[in-house]
Amino acid sequence: MVTTELIKAIQNGEYDERFSRIYTDIDSAKKRFTAAVGEFEKLYGALDCELFSVPGRSEVLGNHTDHNGGCVLASSVSVDIIAVAAKMNEKTVRIKSHGFDEDVCDISDLSVNEAETGRSLSLIRGVCKGFEDNGFNIGGFCAYTTSDVAKGSGLSSSAAFEDMVGNILSHFYNDGEVSAVKIAEISRFAENVYYGKPCGLMDQVACAYGGFVYIDFKTSPPVIEQKEFAPDTFGYVMCIVNTFGSHAGLDNDYAAIPGEMKSVAKYLGGNILSDVSEEDFYEKLPEIKKSCGDRAVMRAVHFYDECKRVKGMKKALENNDIDAFLGFENASCNSSELYLQNIYPQHNPENQGIALGLCLTRKLLEGEKYSARVHGGGFAGTIQVFLPKEKAEEYKKQMDRVFGDGACAVLNIRKYGAVKI
Repeated sequence: MVTTELIKAIQNGEYDERFSRIYTDIDSAKKRFTAAVGEFEKLYGALDCELFSVPGRSEVLGNHTDHNGGCVLASSVSVDIIAVAAKMNEKTVRIKSHGFDEDVCDISDLSVNEAETGRSLSLIRGVCKGFEDNGFNIGGFCAYTTSDVAKGSGLSSSAAFEDMVGNILSHFYNDGEVSAVKIAEISRFAENVYYGKPCGLMDQVACAYGGFVYIDFKTSPPVIEQKEFAPDTFGYVMCIVNTFGSHAGLDNDYAAIPGEMKSVAKYLGGNILSDVSEEDFYEKLPEIKKSCGDRAVMRAVHFYDECKRVKGMKKALENNDIDAFLGFENASCNSSELYLQNIYPQHNPENQGIALGLCLTRKLLEGEKYSARVHGGGFAGTIQVFLPKEKAEEYKKQMDRVFGDGACAVLNIRKYGAVKI
């Protein structure tokens, strides 16, 4: 539909039913997409275009398990990147993201360009290369995107962007038939090889699938199961609190976690912890303690227990058991604090934003049925809280007061992943 007609169609309510599947506030969605179409038209003219949406994601359970072949639960959330896009006959992809310079990618050359490392342009080129390598069609398009998946929020803005490029290529040149898992795998390839970040697959899968997703990384490709569970039906919302702690100087802290876990695995004859049994670990624990150290032992304990919690949580989702859901979340946090030890960097004890966030949460929600845990890699960054909906406004107010305006995002689980609207 040409841009001018598309704006009229949105304003006249022709997209209301489609918006209602994704957004709770249809009027806001209409304003947002109308504005995006208008910006697209300013940039690229009155072209025949389509609307797309990809959500951000949250790590629900499974803290530092993926890199050792464990399992995780993730979910898509109610913030997203949206795109207005149109096909182009030339071998060029043009993407203008709100607040950033336009990326212009010549897709006749899909080789790795080291000058693009760490830039969104590399992700576009990498996704196109991944499509081509997997036998899918690629072609040119132009797109305007805007996102409320804020960078640094822990909700994986980069994975949402990668999945968006794949989503557009799937619908424009492959009849929308590229599967969610394939888009996710291609997106990870782009981030690993072209962007230069050795990430796992969790972020891309959660953004592409929608809802809750169970992922078992013990096998390759991993086992992926989508689960339907809606905390809002029990009166709960998710809050992600960004404590805005500095990540500078934390590379060694992050690297030490998988490194120490793998040192335990290697002592037992494996490469990663999923290669060796928990029984062998406890049988040889005294020897492992001497060889690998106390912290490595405790981090391995966390790994084995966390994987069991994830599997227990999977059953809780299947049984619609909100009490068990909250219990596993809190148990995960306790384990991260005591055994995994990624709440704050030990070499910089003044930097304890995550610990403070958890402390204040426990004070603010004392007497309530809730859960709170470290979100993502830890040491600095975000916490994740599930709390009663009626407590969310005051909780957000207090957390914003301490950590800054906009620190706390109140979210719901989004049912749909990468879609053409």
